[in-house]
Amino acid sequence: MSKETAFYPRLKALTDEWMDLFGYWAPTEVTDTQAEYGAVRETAGLMDFTMLRKVDLDGKGALDLVNSIVTRDVSKLTPGRIAYGALTDERGKMVDDCTTMMRSADRVRFCGANDRDYEIFSAAAEGRGITVRELTDDMPHVCLQGPRSREILQGLTDADLSGEAFPYYTFREDVEIAGLPVFMTRLGYTAELGYELWVDRDRALELWDALVEAGEPEGMKVIGMVALDLFRIEGGFIIGGVEYDATVSPYECGLGWSVDLDKGDFQGKEALARDREATQLRLTSVVLEAGGDEASGAPLWVGEEEVGLVTQAIVSPYLGGKTLGLAKVRKDLNQPGRAVVAQVGDRQIAGEIVSHPVYDPERRRAKES
Repeated sequence: MSKETAFYPRLKALTDEWMDLFGYWAPTEVTDTQAEYGAVRETAGLMDFTMLRKVDLDGKGALDLVNSIVTRDVSKLTPGRIAYGALTDERGKMVDDCTTMMRSADRVRFCGANDRDYEIFSAAAEGRGITVRELTDDMPHVCLQGPRSREILQGLTDADLSGEAFPYYTFREDVEIAGLPVFMTRLGYTAELGYELWVDRDRALELWDALVEAGEPEGMKVIGMVALDLFRIEGGFIIGGVEYDATVSPYECGLGWSVDLDKGDFQGKEALARDREATQLRLTSVVLEAGGDEASGAPLWVGEEEVGLVTQAIVSPYLGGKTLGLAKVRKDLNQPGRAVVAQVGDRQIAGEIVSHPVYDPERRRAKES
């Protein structure tokens, strides 16, 4: 049964359109998807992201423990920094795409989207004097994304939120927003300037109300998950259950870059070393002449050969209404400009592989100071 987040009472007053996302109720559309999309690209959008799983690891060697499990070499993190990457099982297959946040060598905060994360860390920590705590519901969080997100937040705090004081892929624990202590990260899922704000559950609605009061006059809108799909596919972001499951290697779903085979031993390392060459598919983007969201799941062909599939497709506002999809394509054919054909139902739709990701590939908007 789907759970309600701490922000559900406010969202319930805005929409009757809901879906299950990682076991929690999430709004599909709040006002109008195109308006929501435009708000994030032009001003700001607010969305409930509580459903992401949060785990704290505290005790001597906590960072080393995490480093023995995730694919990135997080031992190189300094306090306040965040690393994104993959968590795999011993077979080198995906469990989660996730962030590791270094508070100190003995205090690590971890965020993903799979209940197995907590189970894996708990098992690994047994007998090592490291406390592993799951805090998904205790610290609900929202994302504020868009080019005016900093401006809106700066009006609610005395803390310096400039790019120099708060760079991309860092976090802060010394910030109050509207007088409320928050754990705040500078990252997101939209390819825009943005922040995540984690707050104690009993102060969640206060935070929501303060953000809405400050943001709505500036054009901010509350965002549903349909609009989020537009951002993630234009920005090339992956999601569990679509781009990967427990049969998929990081190399296949766009996270091969995060596998550091030069660091010490870690979970799945031996299998990942084999998979680096053996895995045939690679994540990319395709533009089709038609199809829209019906092209999701469509096999892709080059000539008489089936060479991959579309994981999810959208009608892309950024591309003026063209069909854009994330896709997995055989690595020897994964070149921008390569013509492909998608089999969408009984239709064959022409398209091509394009540079990936399509929207702001250098992440300049997200990184802007």
